[in-house]
Amino acid sequence: MAGKLMHAVQYDSYGGGAAGLKHVEVPVPTPKKDEVLIKLEATSLNPVDWKIQKGILRPLMPRKFPHIPGTDVAGEVLEVGPGVKNFKTGDKIVAMLSHASVTVSLDEKQRWTGGKSGEKKALNGDVLEVSCLLELKSTRKNFWGMTGGGLAEFAVAKESLTVARPAEVSAAEGAGLPVAGLTAHQALTQSVGIKLDGSGKQANILITAASGGVGHYAVQLAKLGNIHVTATCGARNIEFVKSLGADEVLDYKTPEGAALNSPSGRKYDAVIHCATGIPWSTFEPNLSENGKVIDITPGVNAMLTFALKKLTFSKKQLVPLLMVPKAENLDYLVKQVKEGKLKTVIDSKHPLSKAEDAWAKSIAGHATGKVIVEP
Repeated sequence: MAGKLMHAVQYDSYGGGAAGLKHVEVPVPTPKKDEVLIKLEATSLNPVDWKIQKGILRPLMPRKFPHIPGTDVAGEVLEVGPGVKNFKTGDKIVAMLSHASVTVSLDEKQRWTGGKSGEKKALNGDVLEVSCLLELKSTRKNFWGMTGGGLAEFAVAKESLTVARPAEVSAAEGAGLPVAGLTAHQALTQSVGIKLDGSGKQANILITAASGGVGHYAVQLAKLGNIHVTATCGARNIEFVKSLGADEVLDYKTPEGAALNSPSGRKYDAVIHCATGIPWSTFEPNLSENGKVIDITPGVNAMLTFALKKLTFSKKQLVPLLMVPKAENLDYLVKQVKEGKLKTVIDSKHPLSKAEDAWAKSIAGHATGKVIVEP
């Protein structure tokens, strides 16, 4: 493919929203060591894609302009780079094109736990990752970030974040899984400790924004774990969220929904918080004695609450989360889709030639499930 051009969508600077996207012809990328070249069949958008364009992680991400966004893809392996062992030309796959990872010094870790320098105090990995995200400017030398590339006809992916896609899983279903599915999986299994085979303890959880990308996967995965699920969403999506398996569904615009009160009077052992704008004071009275809120989009207020609860040794905790992708977890999700135990709900599909429409749809919010772009 060397020397050949492909259609791609990119932006040249921060800001601009959908109007800032440009359709261009660029060279088809060449797979390097441990990489595969993919002929893309579907790419799913995530809020982080347009938030990066907005400048939420400037000046670290994107690493350079122009930038082709999009990380969650499915397609067919066209070429393999040196060292690739598990894939060959013609294989159907799902991949996450890249992710962020940061390391910090012990002193930096202790700033977040309230410990003193030199104390070897354990820190939850999810919290550490978000701590790192907020400390990026001081740890830039250790940072490698989202290279994207998904809004194009071809892209390269690391073999380590690529998994096989069986015939029973469509490209669109597979492309929906990486960021949203893995975030839901990590929040439930690692942050809350739920066993998805149903062998764990019974628990009550609340999932906010349950009709969205992360939320709709979280409801389904929680029910695989035999968990009682209360969910919030808009009135138009109540029946949809019930169809995913939620035991109780609240319209977030009603007084009861805004207060997050369980209709059956249950206290929540955990909250998978996929929405924004809900203060800790609303969560706290609804939590069980050792309940915790897993915030997948933590802002400054969330980080302050997290620090305060740590410093005061509160039994009720707020846990910021940044997803750390693992191929084995992505493979698990793909297999659940194959077996009919998990489904990717598609909000809308857009051709690559109309990628700006998909971008605008994601920015507008309130998508039911995933927004997909197809070359």
